[in-house]
Parts: sequence; C-alpha cells; structure tokens
Amino acid sequence: MMLSPVFADLARHRVVPVVTARTAEEGLRIADALAEGGLPVAEITFRTAAAADAIAAVAREGGVLVGAGTVLRADQVDEAVDAGARFVVSPGTSAEVIERCRHHGIPVLPGAVTATEVQTALALGVDAVKFFPAATSGGIPALRALGAPFSGLGFVPTGGIDEATAPEYLAVPSVLAVGGSWMLPADAIDAGDWDRITDLTRRAVTRTRSPEDTPLR
Repeated sequence: MMLSPVFADLARHRVVPVVTARTAEEGLRIADALAEGGLPVAEITFRTAAAADAIAAVAREGGVLVGAGTVLRADQVDEAVDAGARFVVSPGTSAEVIERCRHHGIPVLPGAVTATEVQTALALGVDAVKFFPAATSGGIPALRALGAPFSGLGFVPTGGIDEATAPEYLAVPSVLAVGGSWMLPADAIDAGDWDRITDLTRRAVTRTRSPEDTPLR
C-alpha cells in the first residue's frame, strides 16, 4: 500500500514514543533525548495543558517528527496543527477529528480494535489505525486476525507494549510501528535524567530494528 510520507517515516523508525510533557521545556528536553538516542519521533499527548506549547517548541527546533496524541476533538486538531504537529493520533475513531485532519491535510491515526471500528475508520478514508489499547484488546493474535480481512491497512499498536514485546508486535506484517513510553520512565523525567532516557532509547532502537523486520509498504 502507499503510505503518506509521514506514516512512511513512522514505519521506518518503527517506534513512536508517547510523551506526556508538563511544560514546553520538558517536552523539548525529552524530544532531544529521544533524538540523541536515535529515535527522532515524539507523539506529545493532549493530556496536559502544556501539550500545544511543547509541540510548538519541538517543531521550532526541528529535527524531530512531532505529532499530537490523545486528540479527542476537532478544536484540538486545530490547536495541534497551529503548533506545528505533523500527525495526529486519537484513542478512538471520531469522524469529527478525521474530517478536521483531512481539512488541514494532516495524517491521522484513529484508534480501532474491533472489525467494526476498523471498517468505520476505513470508510472515513484512513490508511492506518492505532490499535489501542493493544495488550488488553487481544494483542498480537487479534492483530493477526484483523490483518486478514483488512489486508493493506497499517496498524500502530499502542498500550501495554514494552521493550520485551515490541519486537513481537513488529513481526506482524500489518504493523507499521509500535507506540510506547517504556524508554521514558517517570522517575528519569522527574529527575531530569536525560542521559538515561537517551540510553533507553538506544536500547529500544537496537531491539526493534533487526534485518528480519519487514514493515508494511
């Protein structure tokens, strides 16, 4: 299948770090640590009031593919785009969110875990979905089952994935990338231990990029 350039980049990087930033400066430092570790991608979630400012700070600095996560409403799409987000991620499938993303020309990953939800997302014109929450929604067996009737659709499983299980998810042919925050432990962020985050990111990159990986194209 043909992917948007942004989703092709996500497939190339294989991991989408899920970032919850309490301040713009914290978001920027996290993004810098991820990039230093070889993973210049950040999905900054709209779970804090600082989300848009953090996205804007990372976008201004450049060098990191920054997106907006936990986008629930159309006005948040507007806010994310104004801040410089390159992609949008939503925990569920919202026609309002998808249509506003289409209006702005920004790729979107709506959440879907059942055949009905996936089919609804497809009808709204998407070419990839966020399989969330992955671990509690059937995990790898469910992804393999959905991949059969929805061949050609890309999946980005997120939720409950860690360093040990990420390679197993990535071995599923329909999986573009995995989302997760295991390289961003809360105690390291609280302590400002950016070197630790960089080291954990390097490990994540090493674990998830093997010659056997065959991302969907």
